[in-house]
Amino acid sequence: MSGHHVSHHVAPKSLYYLIFALLMIGTAVTVIVAYFDLGAFNNVVMLTIACTKALLVVLYFMHVRWGTRLTWVVAASGFVWLLIMFGFTLSDYLTRGWVGGTLR
Repeated sequence: MSGHHVSHHVAPKSLYYLIFALLMIGTAVTVIVAYFDLGAFNNVVMLTIACTKALLVVLYFMHVRWGTRLTWVVAASGFVWLLIMFGFTLSDYLTRGWVGGTLR
C-alpha cells in the first residue's frame, strides 16, 4: 500500500468534553421532563432528546463527522434499515387487532 495516505482528523479534547457535557445535560433534561405530564407530547419530547443524543454520539464519538462519504453512506444506511424495521413492526402492530374491519 505504498503511496496510499489516509488523513485522520484529530479533534481537541475540549470538543469531547463539550459533547460529553451536552449528553449529560440531555440526560438531565430527560429525567426532568419525565416528571411532567405532557400527554401525547411526552413521547415526542423524549424521542427528540434521544435522537439528538444519538446523533451527537454518531457524529463525534464514532468520528462520522470527519469521515469519508462512504462512512456517511454506511451510517445513513443503518438509519434507513432502522426505519424499514420500524415500518414492518408498526404495520404488524397496527393490523393485529383488526378482524373483518372491527377491533376485537
